[in-house]
Amino acid sequence: MKVFGSSGTRGVANEELTPQFALKVAKAAGTVWRADRVAVARDTRATGKMLADAAASGLASVGANVDRLGIIPTPGAQAFAEREGTPVVMITASHNPPEYNGVKLIGDDGVELAVEELERIEQKFLAEKFDSVPWSQTGESRNVEGARREYVEALLAEIDREKIADADLTVALDPGHGAGSLTSPEFFRKLGCRVVTANSQADGHFPGRDPEPVPENLGDLGRLVSATDADVGIAHDGDADRAIFYDENGEYVEGDATLAALSAAELEPGDSVVSAVNVSQRLVDVADEQDAYLELTPIGSTNIITRIRELEKQGKDVPVAGEGNGGIFFPDYRLSRDGAYTAGKFLELLADRSASEVVAPYDGYHNVRINIEYDGDAEREALLAAAEREAQDSDADMTTLDGYRLDYGDSWVLARPSGTEPMVRIYAEARDEDQAEELAEEFEEKLRAAKAEV
Repeated sequence: MKVFGSSGTRGVANEELTPQFALKVAKAAGTVWRADRVAVARDTRATGKMLADAAASGLASVGANVDRLGIIPTPGAQAFAEREGTPVVMITASHNPPEYNGVKLIGDDGVELAVEELERIEQKFLAEKFDSVPWSQTGESRNVEGARREYVEALLAEIDREKIADADLTVALDPGHGAGSLTSPEFFRKLGCRVVTANSQADGHFPGRDPEPVPENLGDLGRLVSATDADVGIAHDGDADRAIFYDENGEYVEGDATLAALSAAELEPGDSVVSAVNVSQRLVDVADEQDAYLELTPIGSTNIITRIRELEKQGKDVPVAGEGNGGIFFPDYRLSRDGAYTAGKFLELLADRSASEVVAPYDGYHNVRINIEYDGDAEREALLAAAEREAQDSDADMTTLDGYRLDYGDSWVLARPSGTEPMVRIYAEARDEDQAEELAEEFEEKLRAAKAEV
């Protein structure tokens, strides 16, 4: 059994992700950490308090005192961890549908745990070898006030407030009923922006839209930008570690274009930029233009963080990293994905250009993503075996860093299993939209045929 995927552990709440499971993860983490204090935080999901209570109980049972942070974006919990030197158990399923929840583990330096530390905790979890203590040594809990406020203040200190205020921007914000509902409106207003909102009430049932900030869920934001003559639209996922943008015309901006634009602003010759195996050609081009090095990893924040740390130990500068899903790192600020900080950096670029002008150099590619769900190990293995056969039969350049990526020069297609949901994802990119769709659909056809034979 593998407990931790590419970004923590997730499942349908009260089915796969039960209070018993959360308690057991917390006991395993507390046993490995052996910290006097551990914080517990959550996003807005309806099952968040239930699972946070279970995690707090698990930590107390191994002797840790518990700081209860309540609802806060994941990057806000990471800021608390770094500031206080306290590890955090974060209850969140990020962008997953409302019925999901999950557990993400954050070290006392504010960084998601590296693979080797997750493996140590996983071993304790599977062996059920916990440091249970006598009743007289069990931990106590306290509610911590002000963690969200301190997070916003720390953000404001790192963004060019004067530059943004002088631009007199109107921001249309859709935090998607998630944890960013309690921090991002205030942040953007304090940057001097006029803020109009949609889906900004914290609500764990996500009545306005699903948590994932993808075009099919963001119709409200596009309309809000147009109706209010906003300069930019900003959307978050459930725990606000991502930012996705709409331009001043109410048009969706591809996350890969945002990453390319921000990377172009940050990179200097000789720097390194880290991204995942589903990297867009946009970022490849930016790295070439800036005379920087592009480093690829398997998909998932844990893998990207691990590679950033390796490069920094080698004395290399990594000013920016991330994926095209809106999750971007600025390691000089903090080694975490932070949707509000990412949005702040994007607003700095709007001081003298419109959003459409900022991303215009990176508009030349079309992206397609298809999800194929599976039920059980047999279907999963059939899908992956079909992907392997398709890759081996192709005359394209193949990369097997994470799944099977086929590169055709100016286009590519990738098939890989999701690290957080029971599905195989197919990604494709090309300069021609029809070509991107054809690449993805051909792969999909082969995989679905294999699944049907199970």
